[in-house]
Amino acid sequence: MSQPPAIATVNLVKAFGDHYALRGISLQVDRREVTAIFGPNGAGKTTFLRILSGLSRPTSGEILFEGKPLSDDSETIRQHLGVIGHQSFLYGELTAEENLFFYGRLYGLTGLSKRVEQALDEVGLGERANDRVSTFSRGMQQRLAIARAMLHHPRLLFLDEPFSGLDQHAAAMLAGWLQRLRSEEQTILLVTHDLEQGLALSDRLVIFARGRVVYDQRTASMSADEWRRAYFERVSAEPGDAP
Repeated sequence: MSQPPAIATVNLVKAFGDHYALRGISLQVDRREVTAIFGPNGAGKTTFLRILSGLSRPTSGEILFEGKPLSDDSETIRQHLGVIGHQSFLYGELTAEENLFFYGRLYGLTGLSKRVEQALDEVGLGERANDRVSTFSRGMQQRLAIARAMLHHPRLLFLDEPFSGLDQHAAAMLAGWLQRLRSEEQTILLVTHDLEQGLALSDRLVIFARGRVVYDQRTASMSADEWRRAYFERVSAEPGDAP
């Protein structure tokens, strides 16, 4: 018997008054794969990720994690999630080390001292462990946010434009980390504007346009030119406005 997908949404709708951010998204994210979501600004990508992360509620529709409705046991499910988004979810008045200890205790982790030290070293912040986050640059805060999201070794990792604000060294570090996680068969949902990078990192490509899924294909042997052409063809099409 085959296992259910890591994530499945069924006719997911999100409305803000008369504006529909999501217009019936039905999508499966298979286990141990990297799925990349693309689309222009306003396509609904971040809204979709916020709903999956439990930061926002859908207007209607269903969300399943490994076959279980999100509404049944949302807290347990979130224990297995790691989220890297536009918000760092860090506390500026705390040091880098204190931030990770805080989140580690929330997740009920043991052996925190070793975990925190290793996480900070992996993102290149070992020497800044005792510095307040408010003194960090945007790129350094993003590195720490990566360490925070990975501290509890989540089965599911959601990334919303994770390369934004990173310098070249940090971006290369994150790309290498994602490749390693991919080889370890972790399930990753990546939202990005970078067509080439998304193609290189993912097993499956999805395009959102005006709150709908307009493209959903496995990368297979797709070339960068084929993918770029497919993207702009789908994004330039004008879907209807009815939710």
